[in-house]
Amino acid sequence: MRPKMFKTVRVLSGLAALVMFFLSVQPVFCARIVRVSVENYPEFADDLAFDGLERAIAASIAYYKKLPASREIKFGPDTYTAAELAAGLQRFRQFVKTRPASWEIKRFFKKQARVYVFEAQKQQVRVLFTGYYEPVLAGSPRKSEKYPYPVYARPRDLVQVDLADFDRQCSKNTVIGRSTGSRVVPYYDRRTIETTDVLEAHTEVLAWVADPVKRFFLHVQGSGRIVFESGRICRVNYDVTNGRPYRSIGRYLIDKGKISRKEMSMQAIGNYIRGHPDEMQEIFFYNPRYVFFKEAQDGPFGSLGVNLTPGRSVALDQKITPSGALLFVSAKKPVGDGTGGVDHWQSFSRFMCSQDTGSAIRGPGRADIFWGSGEYAELAAGYMKHRGRLYFLVIDPDAKPPIPGR
Repeated sequence: MRPKMFKTVRVLSGLAALVMFFLSVQPVFCARIVRVSVENYPEFADDLAFDGLERAIAASIAYYKKLPASREIKFGPDTYTAAELAAGLQRFRQFVKTRPASWEIKRFFKKQARVYVFEAQKQQVRVLFTGYYEPVLAGSPRKSEKYPYPVYARPRDLVQVDLADFDRQCSKNTVIGRSTGSRVVPYYDRRTIETTDVLEAHTEVLAWVADPVKRFFLHVQGSGRIVFESGRICRVNYDVTNGRPYRSIGRYLIDKGKISRKEMSMQAIGNYIRGHPDEMQEIFFYNPRYVFFKEAQDGPFGSLGVNLTPGRSVALDQKITPSGALLFVSAKKPVGDGTGGVDHWQSFSRFMCSQDTGSAIRGPGRADIFWGSGEYAELAAGYMKHRGRLYFLVIDPDAKPPIPGR
């Protein structure tokens, strides 16, 4: 809304920030990562037949190789170096290339991997899975009656202040504001930006788009593609926000009795706003946070600085989880009804990688899956809000590789 959105940290993570407030939260205040005994390993399977997994693994390997080889990364009670994790992933990548059968996967992990989970009160934490995607918008390089809504680049008067430069105790705090010459004051909120010309002299417009609702969701997702009538594609990635707090318009619409909690989804929000255009601005203004973008040739990027892989990259709370880790996920995904809605929910399990984060993804019980772009990606990102299981996997970099067929 994953907040994930990209490159540095996404603004938000998919629908997460819109739905997490009304879903019951498992008591996980004392959760910790623990190692799973071999007899309790899950039944490993991959519903995508490993498609795209090599790409995702390669991205995590690239991340680990950018770190000092001796950098230590904790998985609960155990500690591994970045070099060991990269080597282990490389071994698993080679294994995946063989397209192993289910019994080969089971043998591989039993003999050559360690498995970890978050545990609270001696029970595995059930994870709330949501999704995010890369929206596609119709746009133009020039403003017109058809394309009146701007997608802004970072303003020149916006400043980021790292408080650690003034006090080491503030090492994790960054303030975003506006320079007035002698002071730094809060940056303009969404209402001011949308109703005045305060940005005109301070930034550029990367593109003009036709749909204000899709533009708002572009802010939520943190990355997207804008397709011009000439056929040119302008890819925009998250750069920075105005520093204002995020407020969920989903919560606003529920509190106002406009949409029920049961019916809440990204699609329901869009349908309501389009059906009540006179309320659109006030709904949008409820969220004072505003996102500024930068044009990119590649992407979208996660918070680790690597390309995200659809259906394989996951946003987690990186303050408490090992970044870049190989994951195994079992949850439910939507099956479309052909009209943009959900016909039913289907159980799935697959290998993924932790490669992103988001301001709405907090704690051990939250995860946000990147679904890519297109109709299904939008469907999954809009509706997904189910609990499932998540495992962290570490491959032994020194174990002998299995002999195929044995």
